[in-house]
Amino acid sequence: MPLDRATAARRLLALACTSTLTIGLTGCASFTDDLGADGDDRPVVLTTFTVLADIAQNVAGDSLRVESITKVGAEIHGYEPTPGDIRKASQADLILDNGMNLEAWFEQFVADLDVPHVVVSEGVEPIDIREDAYAGLPNPHAWMSPQNVQVYVDNMVEAFSTIDPDNAALYEANGDSYTTELQAVQDDLVEELSVLPTNQRALVTCEGAFSYLARDVGLQEKYIWAVNAEQQATPQQITAAIAFVEDNDVPAVFCESTVSDAPMQQVVEATDAVFGGTLYVDSLSEADGPVPTYLELIRHDATVITDALTGHLS
Repeated sequence: MPLDRATAARRLLALACTSTLTIGLTGCASFTDDLGADGDDRPVVLTTFTVLADIAQNVAGDSLRVESITKVGAEIHGYEPTPGDIRKASQADLILDNGMNLEAWFEQFVADLDVPHVVVSEGVEPIDIREDAYAGLPNPHAWMSPQNVQVYVDNMVEAFSTIDPDNAALYEANGDSYTTELQAVQDDLVEELSVLPTNQRALVTCEGAFSYLARDVGLQEKYIWAVNAEQQATPQQITAAIAFVEDNDVPAVFCESTVSDAPMQQVVEATDAVFGGTLYVDSLSEADGPVPTYLELIRHDATVITDALTGHLS
């Protein structure tokens, strides 16, 4: 393990508590979020959301302590870090973020932290958003393609090997094993959705989070809004979605778990489409929920989409 970052973090925090920095730290006398308080002295990897944490855990195995800044069910785009988040981050050995403008809050979050961070989407070929205020910017939801996540894994292996070189061979082996699983899920995804007839190969969702998945399996994508940061649908956006559903005879539409499906229910009421179900993107579920891991998230979404579009709703 490199320089004792817990000691360095305490020094950094002490400096923050006695200086004029206004980063919102509270409770400096009582270091209640000390990641080493339980005696776990493994290097700490902090991710911005739960999906990244699960991917990272598969690469890290038991050699690193992996935690997510945001909790299960959190909406990642407009997240507002708490003082506790900042305290915890100050103790980390590494912070992983998705990049691609996903975490709008992240740059300010890490501005005063002396902690390295890695953008795990580095190397992914982006798909640009086509409409709304985000037109021309990369769609940040690259992890919705297991093929892209193989790039994430490569970046994690390199990053983990840098902070913990003694276990570099282990991280490489774990990465190879997980990449094999990712490719199998990618192949299953393509096969499962390949059964859709030509006239049903359209994916209509609340958020434009499925561009990479749609690309992988040959689906035409339509969404109400591009990014959940603007989840208050306008009448024009809903009207456009209704027109698309009617023009393409789309049998089912969907919405994501972290936002209200009310706008999509307006589309259902105005067309012959049914609500096909809830898809997961930005957050895993609790351990006893439908998508406790990233691989299960992808499998769940593929099954929900296929069942709804082929008329096999449960």
